[in-house]
Amino acid sequence: MLTRAAVLYELTRPLVVETDITVPPLLPGQVLVKVAFSGVCRSQLMEARGKRGKDPFLPHMLGHEGSGTVVEVGEKVGKVKPGDRVILGWIKGEGIDVPGTRYRHGNETINAGGVTTFSDYAIVSENRCVRLPDGVPLDIAVLFGCAIPTGAGIVMNRIRPEKGSTIAIFGLGGVGLSALMASQLFGCSSVIAVDVEEEKLKLALEFGATHSVNSTRCDPVQEVLKITGGKGVDYSVEAAGLAKTIEESFLSVRKFGGLCVFASHPQAGAKIELDPYDLICGRKIEGSWGGSSCPDRDIPLLAGLYLEGKLPLERMLSVRYPLEKINQALDDLENRKIVRALIEMNA
Repeated sequence: MLTRAAVLYELTRPLVVETDITVPPLLPGQVLVKVAFSGVCRSQLMEARGKRGKDPFLPHMLGHEGSGTVVEVGEKVGKVKPGDRVILGWIKGEGIDVPGTRYRHGNETINAGGVTTFSDYAIVSENRCVRLPDGVPLDIAVLFGCAIPTGAGIVMNRIRPEKGSTIAIFGLGGVGLSALMASQLFGCSSVIAVDVEEEKLKLALEFGATHSVNSTRCDPVQEVLKITGGKGVDYSVEAAGLAKTIEESFLSVRKFGGLCVFASHPQAGAKIELDPYDLICGRKIEGSWGGSSCPDRDIPLLAGLYLEGKLPLERMLSVRYPLEKINQALDDLENRKIVRALIEMNA
């Protein structure tokens, strides 16, 4: 079998869409999926643009969130079967864990990890598949591969804010907006949205934020303190992907118990700088790996909230691109023109 796929041959160079990548036979624990849609997130952008540091796997295929239909399964796979519609994601769930796949292009080996989605067909590890709950469209399903379990997971699995508590969200991409939507389920008295784009701040207010802060026009820490009467918020979520915003998010939480959770991964070599006194005073900070989500447990729950109208996910999908315009999608994401790009393959 041959497939189209976007291949990263060299860091900082555009991806190349090849039309004749050879798909190898399945190994035990692997699943062949006909991809319908793929998301494009900041993590993939940073990897393609060389901001994750040296890449030992070049050339390789990218994409770690998508949706599609199972075509074939390898030996020992029992979680999904041919014909099942599935969500593909980077967060490991139940099932066999197979590290990666080696595709062929002529005489060249093309590497891929346990999941890849910038292609018409993809071989993925069983533990990167979750059956798509009935009623969820394949395009919306993409968001359950990364943004929703990470952003909403931080709020629902780790923070679990008390009714009447206050929270600030730094960065309103897919992860930040997902965290904001999840905060609406807990009855927070103040939800402060912080970003540099007015359109995203407007969207955040429509999603239920009580306050918006444009960090290009003011010091966001001082503004959060002003909104909270000088105390700071009980919780903050950082999803902007910069060392500076992690520091600002941390300084925005209150002393003696305020918690900052950051989901983003700044570029390789970046460091955050914290005053030890702030830690002594009881401000807390921690990172999150995929929102502490267990895909097989959390995706059905989150899908149920979507079907009940509590997560307006349609509004997060900004623009649809064909695979041939994958580099334009990456550019638009880097230039903050979109919230979440959707690559349409075999819809």
